[in-house]
Amino acid sequence: MSEPQEIVPVEKSDLVGIVAQLFAEGYRLVQIGCTTLPEAYELTYSFDREYRFRNLRFTVRPDEEVPSISVIYPNAFLYENEIHDLFGITITHITVDYRGTLYRTAISTPFSIGNVKFSEPPPQKEKG
Repeated sequence: MSEPQEIVPVEKSDLVGIVAQLFAEGYRLVQIGCTTLPEAYELTYSFDREYRFRNLRFTVRPDEEVPSISVIYPNAFLYENEIHDLFGITITHITVDYRGTLYRTAISTPFSIGNVKFSEPPPQKEKG
């Protein structure tokens, strides 16, 4: 059995307002995930209320800043510091900002666009 999932595309500029509304409606923050794309990052903020997941998703370019939601959900500070340290995304106004010292890694921002190698998809086999 799986819980219903809803993925809601949002604009980065609307993030804090939507998150404040979800908090007011009783949602809890489940996770903030980040994925490296060839020329951008995809961020997914997952919330839950009564086993119904709501995922807010948007993309940002490497030079864009993302507003923190840690003033609304204090536990977000760990996800936000992690995203900063591993992907190199600047997140503004984190309530507890480790300023790039949450993780020690062999290379700086190991999952940033410049450090991730994308492989070509395998050739399609002809149906025969």
